[in-house]
Amino acid sequence: MSVRRLSAPLLQVSLDRDGAVSLQQQLYDQIRDLILGGRLAPGERLSSSRELSRELDCSRNTVQGAFDQLLAEGYLEGIHGSGTYVSSTLPEDLGQMGGLSGTSGFVSRHAGPLSSAQEQPVTGRKPGEGLSDRGRLFTSFEKSLEPYFPAFTMGPDSEAFPFDLWARVMAKSWRVPDRDLLYNPDPCGYIPLRKAIADHLRIARGLVCNWRQVMITSGSQQAVTLMAQFLLDPGDEVWFEDPGYPGIRGPLLASGVTPVHVPVDEEGLSVKIGREKALNARMAVVAPSHQYPLGTVMSLTRRLELLDWAEEQGSWIFEDDYDSEFRYTGKPLSSLQGLEAERRAQSLGAKRFRDSEDLANQLKAGGRVIYLGSFTKALFPAIRLGYVVVPDDLVDMVAKARVSVEDRTSLVAQPALARFMAEGHFAAHIRRMRRIYGQKQKTLIESLQRHCRDYLEIRPDEVGLHLVCDFKPSLKKSGLRDTELAARANSFDLSLRPLSVFYEEIKPVRQGLLLGYGSCPEKIIDQSVQRLKSLIETVGQ
Repeated sequence: MSVRRLSAPLLQVSLDRDGAVSLQQQLYDQIRDLILGGRLAPGERLSSSRELSRELDCSRNTVQGAFDQLLAEGYLEGIHGSGTYVSSTLPEDLGQMGGLSGTSGFVSRHAGPLSSAQEQPVTGRKPGEGLSDRGRLFTSFEKSLEPYFPAFTMGPDSEAFPFDLWARVMAKSWRVPDRDLLYNPDPCGYIPLRKAIADHLRIARGLVCNWRQVMITSGSQQAVTLMAQFLLDPGDEVWFEDPGYPGIRGPLLASGVTPVHVPVDEEGLSVKIGREKALNARMAVVAPSHQYPLGTVMSLTRRLELLDWAEEQGSWIFEDDYDSEFRYTGKPLSSLQGLEAERRAQSLGAKRFRDSEDLANQLKAGGRVIYLGSFTKALFPAIRLGYVVVPDDLVDMVAKARVSVEDRTSLVAQPALARFMAEGHFAAHIRRMRRIYGQKQKTLIESLQRHCRDYLEIRPDEVGLHLVCDFKPSLKKSGLRDTELAARANSFDLSLRPLSVFYEEIKPVRQGLLLGYGSCPEKIIDQSVQRLKSLIETVGQ
């Protein structure tokens, strides 16, 4: 059944008043061509004859005459009291009509069948032909769209987000928008939102920053791409965690850097091995508070080693803090950026500052940590808002770079999010979701221990929205691979990520599964784990 559109489109119609063909016939021909060419879809509503005559500056009788002919031939249909629409079923002989009228792309009313030459597919360029080296590299990163299953897809519980409240905040934000928001937006983002984020980061994550250092982005990948363009040259070596998150690796590799894969152990990224493999690397990309995918927390010793290396080499550290809001037990860990600022303050002999923003204003130069955050997991993925906190001495230069490439983020949601945070709704939502996610993890662990304890190593995680479950020795001995389970998961209505695919060079790879519980309703967790058990036993036979 076709959907009727209540609003009328703007028609690309022009009338030649000096031509030999009547205005009514011209209008008939052009509307018919728009229908046959697919420019007017079945169910599309047309303007009234009064509106269209005013728009085309012709008599209403001219328009009504063209409409009457189209109605009679079955191209249009009238709904009493509603308007005139493109017919949902076109005349039967339309299937035999082909050809193109001139260069307009519309089907001609007099055109005959396509010739054999016209029926031949157009021969295009070969894949990759004409692209730059960087363009070919971009196309090499494949991101398949997998079927969605609540268990165990990675991601947040978007259905628990207070959308009614969000709608009211959005309405307030745009009812009478500030003039600067409409005509003179800051290239680095809506200033009230940047201030709200800076306040949140200082309190919740121990960052030492002022609002000018916060740059709004459309997500982590835009932030990575921007900073790669600004700070890295093709060929520069970059440390990547192995295993690590491909979402950050992809944009950096596409910028032409040389990857240096550094192993992650129980203390986090091995700085010692990183030094041995590429002492002069230009950047290190790390997730110190909750490494993805393993969930490792980088020890204080490793953090200090990493900061020492960056200071010695004049290199950058990209700190990915993707899900730090969701910590269920223990004391929240301070950010690497905050630790660096404290060390710099001590080295400068700083004794006391009023607050962390005052400290940030005193530490104007020398920072090596770039902090990356996102609202995708904290709120909902479609919001497409993130941020990057850059060292203070880079602020003006990054702002100029954004202006030069027009790399601005949509402002539609920014004022609403600023109000959402300033009014305390963001903090309340995070507290509520911590309880929800903590209970979901508990339920998942209990169910796994009940049904899959013979197959999987099950350990709680203090942070995040997923569990890493390693294969037990007996399952490893069977020869079953985690990729085999993931490939068959769809048929059991499950979404599984194999642990082994996150490894690049480090051998041997760990065999296991990543089980996301954030978006999985608690009431279906146990039955989903039972299906996981059936999957393991079926594939492992």
